[in-house]
Amino acid sequence: MKKIKIYTFIAVMIASFSFQGCTNLDEEVYDKLPVDKFGTNSKEVNSLIAPIYRTLKGVWPSNYFYMSECSADMAVTPTRKGGDWWDGGQFKELRFHTWTPSTSMVTNSYNHAFSSITLCNKIFAMINDNPSIEDKEQILAEIRGVRAFWYYILLDYYGNVPIVTDFKDTTLPTTKTRAEVYKFVLDELNAIKDIVRSDVSSASYGKMTKGVVYTLLAKMYLNAMVWNPAGGAKWQECIAACDKVMEMKYIIEPNFKQSFIVKNQNSQEIIFPTVFSTSDGGNTIAQRTLHYLAAPSLGLKIGTWNGVCAMADYVKSYDADDKRLGWSYLTGPMTNPANGEVYITAHGRPLIHTIDVTMKYGFDADGWGQTEQEDGARCWKWEFESGQNGDAENDFAIFRLADVYLMKAEALVRAGSDNGEATRLVNAIRKRAFDAPEKLFTSVTLTDIYKERRFELAWEGHARQDMIRFGTFLEAIPGWKGVTPAKCLLFPIPRRARDANPGLIQNPGY
Repeated sequence: MKKIKIYTFIAVMIASFSFQGCTNLDEEVYDKLPVDKFGTNSKEVNSLIAPIYRTLKGVWPSNYFYMSECSADMAVTPTRKGGDWWDGGQFKELRFHTWTPSTSMVTNSYNHAFSSITLCNKIFAMINDNPSIEDKEQILAEIRGVRAFWYYILLDYYGNVPIVTDFKDTTLPTTKTRAEVYKFVLDELNAIKDIVRSDVSSASYGKMTKGVVYTLLAKMYLNAMVWNPAGGAKWQECIAACDKVMEMKYIIEPNFKQSFIVKNQNSQEIIFPTVFSTSDGGNTIAQRTLHYLAAPSLGLKIGTWNGVCAMADYVKSYDADDKRLGWSYLTGPMTNPANGEVYITAHGRPLIHTIDVTMKYGFDADGWGQTEQEDGARCWKWEFESGQNGDAENDFAIFRLADVYLMKAEALVRAGSDNGEATRLVNAIRKRAFDAPEKLFTSVTLTDIYKERRFELAWEGHARQDMIRFGTFLEAIPGWKGVTPAKCLLFPIPRRARDANPGLIQNPGY
């Protein structure tokens, strides 16, 4: 019976995932499997666990990206003149903090996280039951790590959610408190931190490694006062976790763009990537942000959506000498490469991307209107490949070392500890962005670190979490939203989830 179950599961996995093979993860999908001996080599094991890593493609630039950056003050998806991006008001809800349990983005993100967890549980059970698989403890730890990552996401966005670890248990789960979910994630990470692989190499790239686990632990400790305030601050624990990562063979790349070029898998700054390829559901940030005519201007052959752009005040907060301003944002004229002339939009305006994003037309009762098609700086952080005619293959760094440096610096300052070390860490990030030595700090404050995170990590899905931790998320954004209620620190449990499981408890205020 066990062999039949294993064979059936593998057949389903092949049918479900073979059309999207992830070559970067050294995956080989088999059409015939020696069931009684399966799992005796690394390629076979990779074919089994690759689907759990494929779930990470839903982190960015997808719903979680929108929910982080467009609910914070980093980005906005306005309705363009002519009705572009009017989706029934979902992006307006993100900007105004008026989302509901029926908002599709809230629902889809919740569902994706739990479907990813279910897949982890399914593969965990199959491997755990298979006596043929070697190095089982490490493989199971790897799966637990990915599952813990998804619970970290749910903890951050939704707070109070069920904890499900047994695939064979078909009973409807009950809601756990945010504190219970926090403890679960910590316990899982601490249980596997000395079991997962510790190498920093091409072989471990994209996998759940010790570097990833300790970075996740640092995130958990850094946000302890938000996610589990009764447990108290965990600044020293955060510092210790960051130190563990910094002892490994990651480096701050001298060239900032190395982590964002097309073939960025060689960046030694990337700790945990979502691995993209053109044949396997690639990076779509260009499609989501660029104007329709920007593609030919930049030598691309893709259809673009003229959607997300940066919030003006966010861009304007950069020092004019900060190279990250030019590295991260696209502004200015989009020209026809055939004749050098500026493209004209469908509304007869020169396609010159401005920093300002101004509502001008068709205001509704909430003050949401339409902007010019060219309004707003666009994402320029990930290198565009000349001639690109589909999704990009630039990997996305869920975690990179610059974030770890800034987390440690923040924890040091909050703990009232070594400001000299905190300053050194921030300057190690800052110095590649400035030519002038006088732009480096002699001493850093929390405000300095907050700003540095914004300059360094723009577009990378950190804005909402950072704003909540620094206490700015609910503040008014002039021209865009007023002060919003505390309930918005969490997204609601989706209506459809509660319809399917009446035992789930709605988050306060919804």
